[in-house]
Amino acid sequence: MISISDLDKKFGRLHVLRSLRLELEAGKAYALIGPNGSGKTTLLKCILGLVIPNEGEILVAGESVRNHWRYREKLGYMPQIGRYPGNMTIGQLFSMVSDVRKASTDRDEELYEAFQLEKMANKRMHTLSGGTRQKVSAALAFLFRPPVLILDEPTAGLDPVSVEILKDKIVREKENGRLIIISSHIMSDLDYLATDLVYLYEGELLFHDSIARLKAETGEERLGRAIAHLMQAHLPSNA
Repeated sequence: MISISDLDKKFGRLHVLRSLRLELEAGKAYALIGPNGSGKTTLLKCILGLVIPNEGEILVAGESVRNHWRYREKLGYMPQIGRYPGNMTIGQLFSMVSDVRKASTDRDEELYEAFQLEKMANKRMHTLSGGTRQKVSAALAFLFRPPVLILDEPTAGLDPVSVEILKDKIVREKENGRLIIISSHIMSDLDYLATDLVYLYEGELLFHDSIARLKAETGEERLGRAIAHLMQAHLPSNA
């Protein structure tokens, strides 16, 4: 579904991604993790077309993303912090995005309804709490039934009930054949949601395999402890 080959990105002298190669398949949920500054955000922005790599290629469903924007119709993106026009109401925002996307009537409004956003449709974005803005971002990400979902810290700021609603939705969409990429620091969420782990370190791919295999190799049942074991094996000086 997404093929990344020899991806390289520099910001001045800072080498953020180094000849990265990845194959991400539909029907799987990938946990994208690594230390701060490891290149996670840059990788996501390259896939989204917000950052242009210096070298390499990204294919989404066989189409190159370079000098091309229509592929974004295949992506649903939930940012860590949603930034929206402050004077727009929730209802106006959804109408505007639908007009921009030229969406058909076959929309997925499950999260919109589950989060009861219709009851807040007249509230302006600048009045919303951080948690409510997260609900808006989540509902928008899933709204157009995209085959690829990119979720950046999706449960941050959500109340416990909303966290479970969103997690259940992610699991169902994975089972429906979506490709899901989740960047999060909450290991318990990733342990529940993800099937595979992509670990970046200083712009390089340190680990890319199933979480089940990682746990089997490390003898650990919890993802957090399995990752710690992995780091000790690969980076003994930083253990």
